[in-house]
Amino acid sequence: MPYVTVKMLEGRTDEQKKELVDRVTEAVVDTTGASREKVVVFLEDMKKSEYAVGGTRLSDQ
Repeated sequence: MPYVTVKMLEGRTDEQKKELVDRVTEAVVDTTGASREKVVVFLEDMKKSEYAVGGTRLSDQ
């Protein structure tokens, strides 16, 4: 059973997330041969205040 975690900054619409889940699932099915019903996708929205690059939080830019 493949598990995929997608971490991204918050702000995507529900429709964008639905499409992302569908496309990621299809990619896993196509590349691994797993059945669609066995693919698990986790979406994790991150706040800009909880994500930093080069020592600076994105919310502080």
